[in-house]
Amino acid sequence: MTSLWLDRTEPFSLPVDAEQSWNERGRYDTVVVGGGLTGLVTGLLLARSGQRVAVVEARTLGAVTTGNTTGKVSILQGTRLAEIARRHATHTLRSYVEGNLEGQQWLIRYCHERDIPVGIAPDFTYAQTSSGAESVQAQYAACRAAGLSARLVSDLDIPVPNAGAVTLDDQAYIDPMPVLQALARDILSHGGTVFERRRVTGARSVPKSQVLTTDHGDIRADRVVLATGIPILDRGGFFARLSPERSYAAAFDIPGGAPDAMYLSADQPTRSLRPAADGTKLLVGGNGHEVGRTDSAQGAVDDLISWTTQYFPGTTLTHRWSAQDYSSLDKLPYVGPLVPGQEGILVATGFAKWGMTNAVSAALVLSARILGGHIRWADAFHSWSPHQVFDVTAAAKLNGSVAVHLASGWGGALLGRRTADDPAPSARVIREGLVPVGEHTKDGHTERVCVVCPHLGGVLKWNDAEETWDCPLHGSRFASDGKVLEGPSTHDLRRVT
Repeated sequence: MTSLWLDRTEPFSLPVDAEQSWNERGRYDTVVVGGGLTGLVTGLLLARSGQRVAVVEARTLGAVTTGNTTGKVSILQGTRLAEIARRHATHTLRSYVEGNLEGQQWLIRYCHERDIPVGIAPDFTYAQTSSGAESVQAQYAACRAAGLSARLVSDLDIPVPNAGAVTLDDQAYIDPMPVLQALARDILSHGGTVFERRRVTGARSVPKSQVLTTDHGDIRADRVVLATGIPILDRGGFFARLSPERSYAAAFDIPGGAPDAMYLSADQPTRSLRPAADGTKLLVGGNGHEVGRTDSAQGAVDDLISWTTQYFPGTTLTHRWSAQDYSSLDKLPYVGPLVPGQEGILVATGFAKWGMTNAVSAALVLSARILGGHIRWADAFHSWSPHQVFDVTAAAKLNGSVAVHLASGWGGALLGRRTADDPAPSARVIREGLVPVGEHTKDGHTERVCVVCPHLGGVLKWNDAEETWDCPLHGSRFASDGKVLEGPSTHDLRRVT
């Protein structure tokens, strides 16, 4: 599964001797962990200020969420504003929207300055059935309360079932990879450094600095920013405050051109639409689910493709992919200290699939915090605040579900039965002694790994769409040979001979 954005004949390569600079740079002012949009914008803002900055990416730039996004740079954001309005005061909602507007305009301006194409179009949140109309009305009310000039419409000019929508004009969409490449080049031009294929596995505090442990040796900094989707360090327990969700996308050649607007359903199953490649392709997304908690990921992909060909006949599938993102307990991003009152390690997470705007907003908040600036709307982007810490009901529901999957995973593994929700004959979980072992066979070759997540011991489940082992507890994911791909885990699975 390769996204439309990552499928390039000439992959981007960094024009820097990383091995040499890794050894020679010594101590940095700030090390940013994560080479997606959040990490690179943060790195650039700090490098522009004169800081000695390094961005460290475990794989390649954009390999995780940013390179697998749908690329919508929208403030409408489905029903997210209504969800925030239900939980927070109006001034908090307005701060969130103001921050996203500033992030959106920063990104659009940056693209224009570097001749990176940006599509401008209205965005629609629509009801697929009459039962979704209430969500559309709530989103419209939240938009108006936040000061957005949203409008209600009764019908849509697309051939899908709909029962009205709320729309916001002049939203944007992009191909994210040219943006990441431009950001990396700009960081280098301002004296910063960008490292790929260097996985951070831990950190320790020493007087007045942080030392990061990596698979290429240690790196020292006055401060660390974790821009890794979910924080890779367990201090602060963010894994217990975030819900990981996997969703799917596909690109299609479409005869006659794609609709010239963006769409996202308010009700389930989620359907997201946008044009791409100058309108010659249609991007369709949706069918999200909590990581490791679906009977068949391939079934979700097949359903998305089937829906598209039903309502857009004549389309031809060219790409399919998936992405992972994290929702917070109270629907607001977490941006700030990893541990309350300690500024040595900062985090940015909880964007709930709206990272194109929230990533830049978070980077603005982080850079202001580090450099001593002030942002008036930053109250909606706190990593710690009383309404988050004491959201007991949401936390109990989230972590109760984790406990259920922990127990059921181990129960099934110890009984030695094949995973009941795995329809693919190429993969199974068996018991060897007290060890759950995952076996995957492809082209006559079998990989065997211990399918206990190194993070907190959950038993992994097979993802038949992506051929990965996924953790139903906190979203860590591993290749079939055990190599860690993403999530709070920083270590590979143990190979079993």
